[in-house]
Amino acid sequence: MSAYRQPAVAGLFYSAGYWKLKKEIQQFFDNVTGGKNFDNIIGIISPHAGYIYSGQTAAYAYSLLKGKNFNNIIIISPSHREYFPGISIYDGDGYETPLGKIPVNKELTCEITKQSKIIFKGKEGHGSEHGIEVQLPFLQCVFEDFKIVPIVMGDQSKMFIDELAEKLSTVVNEETLLIASSDLSHYYPVKEANQKDTFLAEKLSQFKFEELYLDFQNKKCEACGAGPILAVMKTASLINRRKSVVLHRSNSGDVSGDYNEVVGYLSAVIYGE
Repeated sequence: MSAYRQPAVAGLFYSAGYWKLKKEIQQFFDNVTGGKNFDNIIGIISPHAGYIYSGQTAAYAYSLLKGKNFNNIIIISPSHREYFPGISIYDGDGYETPLGKIPVNKELTCEITKQSKIIFKGKEGHGSEHGIEVQLPFLQCVFEDFKIVPIVMGDQSKMFIDELAEKLSTVVNEETLLIASSDLSHYYPVKEANQKDTFLAEKLSQFKFEELYLDFQNKKCEACGAGPILAVMKTASLINRRKSVVLHRSNSGDVSGDYNEVVGYLSAVIYGE
């Protein structure tokens, strides 16, 4: 009997109907302007709010993947609702969205969890977590046949970031894509939010992930998925893909009109020479 993790935020963060969701994502793609092409892509950073707020920003990253040959997608999310001391890779058969089922790559999962005491197969963090789920319909609109490795970081401290990056660096190849799922600063007035988010974007563009770790610690910038962002960047560094470009930025006030307390969003691509 197969075990597919059912959608938790369909109808809340994005449309629950097949055709309505397809149309919603296609409209985001149609609105992407100034599209560039990047070779040797290893990863993207994509926001995970409701599509009405962050879907357009996410589309700037996903539009780069059209025509690329990625068969294995490793998605790393923070755990918003559940703390656990470790990193959990979903141990079921896959994830399901209104656009269909996506299987987990169990062989790749075993490679990543092998001989690790802190990266394990389980359901911790996956139940109602939206950070992975909201990325999947975009992937389903870009790729026809792929598998995923859904990873939730219950603890984003340096020890966990470092081990995850070390493990991922041994399994990625030309057909593997890494996705860091993260929003930026939360609930600051727009001027303060922009200062924090611009600081992060500049360090990201300069690929200074080691400095960025300290900046997160010192509260110079914020991201709920700081761990996923740093893990993807360190993995890329370990395999000599040390280029990154911020593609698009926005905040919740752009949609709500309320700039007193905004959430920041960013999409970026990470690639090599």
